[in-house]
Amino acid sequence: MTITVFLADDHAVVRDGLRVLLDAHHDIQVIGDAANGRDAVRQVKEMHPRVVIMDIAMMPELNGIEATRQILETCPSTEVIVLSMHATTEHVFQALQAGVRGYLLKASAGAEVIKAVRAVHTGHRYLSEQISDQVIDGYIRQRESSADQSPLARLSSREREILQLVVEGKTNTQIADILFLSRTTVATYRSRLMQKLGVDDLVSLIRFAIQHGITPLA
Repeated sequence: MTITVFLADDHAVVRDGLRVLLDAHHDIQVIGDAANGRDAVRQVKEMHPRVVIMDIAMMPELNGIEATRQILETCPSTEVIVLSMHATTEHVFQALQAGVRGYLLKASAGAEVIKAVRAVHTGHRYLSEQISDQVIDGYIRQRESSADQSPLARLSSREREILQLVVEGKTNTQIADILFLSRTTVATYRSRLMQKLGVDDLVSLIRFAIQHGITPLA
């Protein structure tokens, strides 16, 4: 049985390299790719690949974590593998909480990508060899027992989506156009999410977004 794979990464060279690597194996077929989270969500809903390989820090508009959540809501049979340059516990935790089955570091991908695709396809979890299973397991148990303490857990999916657009510099009007909402609705979401996070200005909001993996430093 061929494992269908979709690639989501904002760097064309990464997507091209992964395609060549994956297509070299007879049991794996890349059926599509996207340069941002929003396009990835749209195409995955149409194609229903067995596995999605997703970058976390995609810009603009929708990062890999939120894209993963939206994909798994509508395509529960699809498994998501994160391929990221970030190895912090916060990034890994947010990815696992979103429902990813694999987490790979770009610095050590290579043959690990093949192993990860085959592993998640058969229902297993796959973490990059550079990430300590013991540390991750302990961290997951700790955070799951008090998930309500995570600031991001206070936000709805739509609020997290608007958070990213705000810190990327989008105006309420631009956000309204992207999400097909009214400016008043966007303003309400924006005010509500800032209140939930306990921040009063854009600088603090940007700092929060960077610290929690919503958007990269640059």
